[in-house]
Amino acid sequence: MAEQAANTTPRPAASSHQGGRPAGGRGGRRDDRRNAAPEAPKEFEEVVINIDRVARVVKGGRRFRFKALVVVGNRKNKVGVGVAKGADVQTAIAKATDVAKKHLVTIPVANDTIPHEIEVKLSGARVLIKPAAPGTGIIAGGVVRSVVNVTGIRNLISKSLGSTNKVNIAYATVEALGNLVARDQWLANSGKGDKKPAAKKAVKSEDVAVEAPAKKAPAKKPVVKKETK
Repeated sequence: MAEQAANTTPRPAASSHQGGRPAGGRGGRRDDRRNAAPEAPKEFEEVVINIDRVARVVKGGRRFRFKALVVVGNRKNKVGVGVAKGADVQTAIAKATDVAKKHLVTIPVANDTIPHEIEVKLSGARVLIKPAAPGTGIIAGGVVRSVVNVTGIRNLISKSLGSTNKVNIAYATVEALGNLVARDQWLANSGKGDKKPAAKKAVKSEDVAVEAPAKKAPAKKPVVKKETK
């Protein structure tokens, strides 16, 4: 009986902390990613068009760097292009993105297309863009398509003429989009730069003394002497 009583003695409750950790499981982590707040959506979309490795000859040899061409847009009516160099790819992309955001242009988008046709020549590159009917889509080459995709334009026809330099084509495309004029401003800008002739002041005859033209003296007939015999 004494042995059974000893066996039925209640055991002490287990400690709530085992090994320095709370009873609920493993301890909380300071950098717990699950509890982190979701990141806010970016206002501008960034697209890397091209990355080149460039070299500069210095005293000790060649110095290699990277040049990035980046286009940014908000999928509405703003777009910009930037070019920058950096020691590595990530640095070049970050610097080019900052340059593009500082040189944004506003596009007058109407019915998911551009209001009129325009052609721009920049250095050796020529870019021609035209409006298109709904459902046409974006008919453009690589660089022009990358620039137009980050805008609010859905229907466009374009043609790249001249040089194939990607930097020049990108800048020419952005310049063409920035030079577009909205339809409601066509009539307002049609007479811009035309100087109106100054109205002539009416002059009364009393204010100006009109002199009568001088009469010319009659021409004298030449006198012919008769010879006497």
